Amino acid sequence: MPRFYQRLELVDRRRQWKDENQRVVFTNGCYDILHPGHIRLLESARSLGDILILGLNTDAGVQRMKGLGRPFFNEQQRIALALQLEAVDAVTLFDEATPRELIAALLPDVLVKGADWSHFIAGREEVEAAGGQVLALPLEAGYSTTDIAAKILERHSAPEARLQRP
Repeated sequence: MPRFYQRLELVDRRRQWKDENQRVVFTNGCYDILHPGHIRLLESARSLGDILILGLNTDAGVQRMKGLGRPFFNEQQRIALALQLEAVDAVTLFDEATPRELIAALLPDVLVKGADWSHFIAGREEVEAAGGQVLALPLEAGYSTTDIAAKILERHSAPEARLQRP
């Protein structure tokens, strides 16, 4: 059953999974507005192992990275959504600029990011040094939280949208 873990608790659980010969996959992100691209990436990541850990940026981390208007959904809401996804086995938060510290503590067997991050995958060195695999998976075209938010705002501010408001 999927669940949320505090960092130290997750590190202990990772040791147990390793002892049980479970192949652990890790990925991370904001997952602010969950969309089909996220779901497909998580499903692809999960197919690479037995356990998928999703590291979510804290609210403060999302705001530092994306700006004052973000996140759209707070971390508790994003955790609750992530735990409903069949592909996700464990969720944790990180507040650092990158998840490198978290990844170094967990040392997953497979570290996954979307191809848009192939130029820099935090934790790559640590995972590869421990014998793990690092993959940049292709993204599904047409899905970006930033683009979705921009479309919503554009539609909301369009003259025809203002005319239809009660």
